[in-house]
Amino acid sequence: MNKKICLYARVSKTLDQHPENQYAPLLDWLKASGNILVKDDTHKLGIFVDEVSSKDTRPKKEEVLRLMRLGSADGVAFVALDRWGRTMSELVLELEEFSRTDKSLISLKEGIDLSTAAGRLMAHVLAAMANFERERIRERTLLGLAYARARGKKLGRPFKDPARNATTPESRGGLVEGSRPAN
Repeated sequence: MNKKICLYARVSKTLDQHPENQYAPLLDWLKASGNILVKDDTHKLGIFVDEVSSKDTRPKKEEVLRLMRLGSADGVAFVALDRWGRTMSELVLELEEFSRTDKSLISLKEGIDLSTAAGRLMAHVLAAMANFERERIRERTLLGLAYARARGKKLGRPFKDPARNATTPESRGGLVEGSRPAN
């Protein structure tokens, strides 16, 4: 069965990259796969291209995600995982979302295709690695906090004494009768 697939490319303006390097592999894959191109009408080849200089502005990727969530596209193909997502956690969340909804995320370089058993296995391995990474960061953070506490470092918010009335002038930063302002 032929799927409706978006082709996606991303380059960085600040690094003077050119998306043309990604067009040939994407178009060759599309032709060999027999899938149908979901076109971006603003691009001459129909490829969704983000030429960005900021991590927060990827309007074409957002458009592809919207088309997939609405059911107008069955998947997206891109040259490499680092062209699709910037962080492992972002990639894992999208891999998990689209594997549950039977959408295809296809990375040509890594050979990941969520519509295949091998692709889903690879996605699970990536998810496990991301979870492992998060747990290791958590462990190191807790060890660092314990080390600091053992050396007398006070951590966290200042302690607020519940017995103290919060409506006194001192607690509001005001002066107490008979006191002078600090110089």
